[in-house]
Amino acid sequence: MSVNTKGKTGGKLSKKGLSAGSVGLLGAVVIGISCIAPAYTLTGALGPTVSQVGAQVPAIFLVGFIPMLLVAFGYRELNKAMPDSGTSFTWGTRAFGPWIGWMSGWGLVVATVVVLSNLAGIAVEFFYLLLSQLFNNPAIADLSRNTLVNVVTCLIFMAIATTVSYRDMQTTQRIQYWLVGFQLIVFLGFGATALVRAYNGTAVHATPVQLDWFNPLATSSFAAFTAGVSLSLFVYWGWDVTLTMNEETTDSGRTPGRAAITTVVVIVSIYLFVTVGSMAFAGLGDTGIGLGNPDIQENVFFALSGPVLGPLAMLMSLAILSSSAASLQSTFVSPARTLLAMGHYGALPKKFATISPRFYTPSYATLVSALGASIFYAFMRVVSEKVLWDTVETLGAMICFYYGLTAFAAVWYFRRQWFNSVRDFFFKLAAPGIGGLTLLILLVMTLRESIDPDYGSGSQLFGLGLVFVLTLVLILSGVVIMIISYFRNPDFFRGATISKSEANLDEEAVPVLNLDA
Repeated sequence: MSVNTKGKTGGKLSKKGLSAGSVGLLGAVVIGISCIAPAYTLTGALGPTVSQVGAQVPAIFLVGFIPMLLVAFGYRELNKAMPDSGTSFTWGTRAFGPWIGWMSGWGLVVATVVVLSNLAGIAVEFFYLLLSQLFNNPAIADLSRNTLVNVVTCLIFMAIATTVSYRDMQTTQRIQYWLVGFQLIVFLGFGATALVRAYNGTAVHATPVQLDWFNPLATSSFAAFTAGVSLSLFVYWGWDVTLTMNEETTDSGRTPGRAAITTVVVIVSIYLFVTVGSMAFAGLGDTGIGLGNPDIQENVFFALSGPVLGPLAMLMSLAILSSSAASLQSTFVSPARTLLAMGHYGALPKKFATISPRFYTPSYATLVSALGASIFYAFMRVVSEKVLWDTVETLGAMICFYYGLTAFAAVWYFRRQWFNSVRDFFFKLAAPGIGGLTLLILLVMTLRESIDPDYGSGSQLFGLGLVFVLTLVLILSGVVIMIISYFRNPDFFRGATISKSEANLDEEAVPVLNLDA
């Protein structure tokens, strides 16, 4: 049995019935790293990024890191002023009103659905790869290419992840400590071994580390740079899960923001270390295990694990499987809590505001998120295997969309405080403003470049690149659903349930959370 939280809040922010104080700083960082899933993410992104920018992969990862960090500063300030589990949805509504707020929430939900589909796909692939290694039978690995077997296995994984997510946050944390710890030990061990072997003469194609790898201006073309940065945004996506848990963390005004910044810095360090190690060990050739070989780019680490780790290669498959499984579960946190907030404030039907009385989690919203991701994955898999590659490119555009809106929300909400101090100028104007503007430019460039049918996997519809079509369909479908919601849930759009506001000059004097609502 589940219960619904109160719907009308008189235009003020209010709690949703989640388990307060159940997540600490370490737990938030671990869940943030889990959601990003470095082992899974780099497996899915390193090959496509190399195919776009060649040796400049480290540079592109650094370029993608900068707007993420700047936007994270804006998120931190918004969370300090308004610790609400709706994050992008709530903050966008408070800064710009219900229409932009609704679309910000939609962007977050859609991005997570796209990610969940990719997580499930990687989990299925590495599950059968691991079995093939355990039983020394390469034919088992081919089962992942059977559409029916693939989809059924995916749905089983999704059901398990949903069950864990439905339970309390303590269960999530305990599982994540083990899964994240294991994947980081193996992943960092892989990077260290690759670097050592590159410099002791036992690498397959030892390549000296070059400063040019870190120069984004050395990218072959502007189109390649755009595609590479779009992919680099994908590898950082997920750190904002630390903010969506803000009503469940200790010191909700500060802990989530600290966790977000810590997570982003840790992740960029891991990516650079493992990427440089892989490049130094295997080189960028287009044959064998060279990272430029298109035959291995969909699964780079499976090809490298044997040459780098030898008899321990199986650990890499297990680490990536645990990474995708961990992220599959933790990624549910963001869409479920966003949908919960949208239901709570009347932007969606009240059913979405349902809280489990036993686990204090968003029960209905979690189930809807799982159903949406399962249907999306099954549909995309039936259409084409290559389509999943395009969803990675599409995700980069969706990240630019809703991260950018949230960054601008920080700038506008704090407009009266821009010149209070040097700190306020940087964290409430410059950082989120530059970060948001960068993401907006990247969104426009991605849309322009993705019109070309050759963009991404080369798939197309009506002569347009599939990445472009998918991005427009996802955004415009949100507009359609928002208009329907306007007629079905008019109170939210009139500001009766959550109203537009701005930060006063004295921020601490603003009551940002009505605990009694």
